[in-house]
Amino acid sequence: MLLQGFSVVFTIQNLGACFLGAVLGLIIGAMPGIGSLAGVALLLPLTYKFNPTTAIIMLGALYYSNMYGGSFSAILLNIPGDSPAIMTTLDGYPMATKRNRPGQALMTADCASFVGGTVGMLILTFMGPALANIGLKFGPAEMTALLLVAMTSIGWLVGKNPTKGVVLTFMGILVASMGMDTLSGSPRYDFGNMYLLGGIPFTPFVIGTVGFAQVMRLMGERNKIVESGVKQKLSIKGSMLTGHDIKRLLPPALRSGFLGTFVGVLPGAGATTGAFLGYAAQKAFKSEDPLGTGAIEGIAASESANNAAAAGAFAPLLALGIPGSGTGAVLLGGLMMWGLNPGPLLFSTNPDFAWGLISSLFLANILTLAIAVGIIPWLIKILSVPVKVLIPCIIVVCLVGSYSTTYSLYGVIIMLVSGILGYILEQSGYSTAPMLLAFVLSPMLESNMRKSFIISHGSLRIFFEKPIACVLMIILFAIVLVPVTRSIVKAFHKK
Repeated sequence: MLLQGFSVVFTIQNLGACFLGAVLGLIIGAMPGIGSLAGVALLLPLTYKFNPTTAIIMLGALYYSNMYGGSFSAILLNIPGDSPAIMTTLDGYPMATKRNRPGQALMTADCASFVGGTVGMLILTFMGPALANIGLKFGPAEMTALLLVAMTSIGWLVGKNPTKGVVLTFMGILVASMGMDTLSGSPRYDFGNMYLLGGIPFTPFVIGTVGFAQVMRLMGERNKIVESGVKQKLSIKGSMLTGHDIKRLLPPALRSGFLGTFVGVLPGAGATTGAFLGYAAQKAFKSEDPLGTGAIEGIAASESANNAAAAGAFAPLLALGIPGSGTGAVLLGGLMMWGLNPGPLLFSTNPDFAWGLISSLFLANILTLAIAVGIIPWLIKILSVPVKVLIPCIIVVCLVGSYSTTYSLYGVIIMLVSGILGYILEQSGYSTAPMLLAFVLSPMLESNMRKSFIISHGSLRIFFEKPIACVLMIILFAIVLVPVTRSIVKAFHKK
């Protein structure tokens, strides 16, 4: 069936659609403020007159290659192109600037994305329906337990000081709580401002905290030149990874490929959660350089996980008709617009469509890798631009990205305020990553937790009655208690 799918893909029309989707995905992914959801939503109406197979091939390639593109601005400008790329900034930008290896940083992201995507697609091919059924077992209680594990891991795993990580995690939860209560409809922390009733928009907040804070830091270096771009050989050959680099890249990329695929299958989790968990899982393994200082392992873990999650998200979409993310929901709307009914019968009633899409993802993976590697020499030139020229360019990117999300000055104001906050935190020795991660995960955690309590009539037993939720809660207690126990033991031995 997979070979039959390739015969569908290898027509002039479908090859062109796949290539166009790959190119557009890279561009949209690299532009902060757009992301795969907006990109697919904007292009969906244009595909109405397309053959359904050709249309889904183009949109699927766009969604998948968007995961590649998000790493470009994250590595070169310290501005994540989309939310999954937040984790890439932690090691990508330091590797490009502090370690003077921008070409290798981009190549690491591209290769890890390829490995993770390939793992995800192979699992999707042979285990798609089975994975979709596993995803169905994750109800509100299981998702709450999983997100609690992820949220608790943030404080301990990101940053050298766990206490600072915990403080910023709670700050992220607090910021995410602003706006209308999704269940009761009552306002929270709006301070009488009607704009705050809609909450803090994600894209301006992230662009400000990471990107504009970076601009403020560069202000003091405006008369210097970013040395990494001058020293780096501007060629594909000069950006190639060494054998030792590949040995460091493969283990985390393969691990995160399996983990990311599983996360992508879960309802509502998406590539962002996959990247966070992939990076957090890498903390449990040995890295040659400490994570957060430009480690290849950190880039590989996050980039592999988000691409694998993007591939895994197609399993519940095709096999059950259940979207695993916002982008998946838009694609589901497209399937219905074309007169197709996703579900178990899709593979038997429309095999050309289902297997053509899966086959096109393999092709999109190869095309996107080739394009991404081919443009590395031009991308690296960004780092050779004098800082006094680069600063206004980054400011324009921040302003456009923030405004395009809200279409009002509200987004720009949020970006400026969060940029000042991010700069103050960084100058005080606080990593902003835990705050951003908590900000992203908190709405999902709150929604699933409140659904769980509604189902159980307020009882905590729901988190221990179901096997999956119970195992995750045990892991949660281990994450919390093990570091505390270690510190108590160390203090006892010192006495």
